[in-house]
Amino acid sequence: MLKELLPPPIAAVERFDDAEITLFPEEEAVLGKAVEKRRREFSTARWCAREALNVLGLPPSPILPGPKREPLWPTGIVGAITHCTGYRAVALARGTDFATIGIDAEPHAPAPDGVLKAIAVQTELDRMPKLEAIDPTVCWDRLLFSAKESVYKAWYPVAKRWLGFEDADITLDPGGTFEARILLPDAPVSGYSGRWIVRDGILLTAIAVPA
Repeated sequence: MLKELLPPPIAAVERFDDAEITLFPEEEAVLGKAVEKRRREFSTARWCAREALNVLGLPPSPILPGPKREPLWPTGIVGAITHCTGYRAVALARGTDFATIGIDAEPHAPAPDGVLKAIAVQTELDRMPKLEAIDPTVCWDRLLFSAKESVYKAWYPVAKRWLGFEDADITLDPGGTFEARILLPDAPVSGYSGRWIVRDGILLTAIAVPA
């Protein structure tokens, strides 16, 4: 799925089950006494990261979280991690090829009550009825949430500052793309273009900004 959304030479690795992996001591220290679900998500995501690094010709290395829980990649590498029930994925590239990457996976199901109003600006709410009429099989509220997550993951490594749900206006296109307009007046970027896909109960969004 992920390779369909991201251009080469991005290394995109995904799994629909969990992998057995020996974590680096630094990674084990981060997990501490995490519950089994968290341990499986974390470990399989690191398996995907090692595979992606290998595609780029790099050795495995510990992938630790930064101050905002963002993954800290080896020098010269950009990328993103995502996981949800039944899916884990990593997308990596060299910084000479891409400036930033954002990916997010969600179960393809309606967002919980109250989520849409909590994350959407009014223009996004206004567009929802038309999207639902065009294709009622897509959970557009969950797709909007996922697109905003991908926007944040692409934004933070570059801007190094918070971006709230209310700080981006996203136009979803039924054809499998979306446009994000950043609403902050002093934003270092004006917006992002992304792609999305729904398959086998998983909803996936992705952004890749060339260097």
